[in-house]
Amino acid sequence: MKQYNSVTQTILDQLKLIVGDRYVFTDAEKMEPYAHDEVTDSRYHHMPEVVVLPDAAEQVAEILKLANRELIPIVPRGAGTGLACGAVPIDGGIVLSLERMNRVLEINDECLYMIVEPGVRTDDVQKAAKTHELFYAGDPCSGDSCFIGGNVATNAGGNKAVKYGTTRHQVYGMQVVTPTGDIVELGGRLAKNTTGYSLEQLLIGSEGTLGVITRITLKLMPLPQHVVDLLAIFPDIDSAVGIVSKVIKAGVTPTCVEFMDNVTIKSVEHFLNEKLPHSENGHYIILQVEADTEDMLDDKSVLLDELCTENGALSVLVADPQKIWRARKAFAEAVRHESLVMGKEDIVVPVDQIPQLMREIAVLSEKYQLVTRTASHAGDGNVHLNILKGNMPDDEWDQKIEAMQTELYAAVYRIGGKLSGEHGIGYKRKQLMQEFTPVGELNMMRAIKNALDPNLILNPGKIFDVE
Repeated sequence: MKQYNSVTQTILDQLKLIVGDRYVFTDAEKMEPYAHDEVTDSRYHHMPEVVVLPDAAEQVAEILKLANRELIPIVPRGAGTGLACGAVPIDGGIVLSLERMNRVLEINDECLYMIVEPGVRTDDVQKAAKTHELFYAGDPCSGDSCFIGGNVATNAGGNKAVKYGTTRHQVYGMQVVTPTGDIVELGGRLAKNTTGYSLEQLLIGSEGTLGVITRITLKLMPLPQHVVDLLAIFPDIDSAVGIVSKVIKAGVTPTCVEFMDNVTIKSVEHFLNEKLPHSENGHYIILQVEADTEDMLDDKSVLLDELCTENGALSVLVADPQKIWRARKAFAEAVRHESLVMGKEDIVVPVDQIPQLMREIAVLSEKYQLVTRTASHAGDGNVHLNILKGNMPDDEWDQKIEAMQTELYAAVYRIGGKLSGEHGIGYKRKQLMQEFTPVGELNMMRAIKNALDPNLILNPGKIFDVE
């Protein structure tokens, strides 16, 4: 295990010279929010020695040079909305919070791009685009609180990935500070590029282990002209998730295809204190479609209605978009209301394998007598399985969830899936990553980490062990 040095008073004084006294925190009360992300299990919480809030790439570079020279671990942090402990300072050291770098620098409505700093909330990116009658397609469920820099660092997916792709498909290029303190520009506002390695794509999804993102150029597009949200209600899980492949095969490209099972619907209904359609027996598929004309939208809606009905839907409704998306996005909070501690699995499988995965989950939940709640970005194969601890004793919980995860991920990889679709690996899934990832693939990742971060100071202990 890598040995790091502690933050001394001399280093604190140097940090204050870089960013100013008021932006260096050492008080325990001020630092506590930076000791964890949205993972509520206190066993995953780790206090930093200092929190630093830079305001510019040049300050970030000076901090990284200092940390690299003094062998001090440094953890980049956005809004702290992650679910994999990716921004938790497990080795103490410096938390580098990018919350002050929160400016929209440029919106170009002729060339369809936006330049932002990493601390801009994703919801504010979307709102800023909309004021120019433009559209930013990234749409994670935590968009009202997460930062765009964190979206890029984890390659966030979200509701619209089935049509528009994940965050990596929304990025032209970025400014990055390397672990050794160099400021580099990666990518560019180009439609195609085969000029060497695609380094911007390497950094996207690297979870702050290869560089600190300090500026991002995002792709924009015209606002969709006509949009409708349909709610298809099915009597069982198989018929609900089975519709996904049929919709895609029919040539309809929906913007969103979201699944919620019945127990999850009831959980959300209770949390919101709001009656939801067919909550007594239905499983939901939420379909959003876009079209250039009302006639085209009507044609798509009719086709989707027919496909869902043929697949056994109890009802297909034109949904109130505000109500149905509020229910879908309340999933995480509703489940947390049931149990503060849980296993939040972020599985991704080929779309046609979702029914098989759901059957595996049902079997394992019964086998280990564990309570589960499931929602899914069904159109891209990303299943969010929450396994609730409730009042179970710690030792029983640890034993059961480890056993279930082992069997679950063996099944996931057997059907062509992976550990994470959008939340990332972080610290929480590191052991699973090392268990299920082929050795050759892991060694390539380790070689890249060693090459770019030779002193292993940037977000150490995340994704995989290097030593």
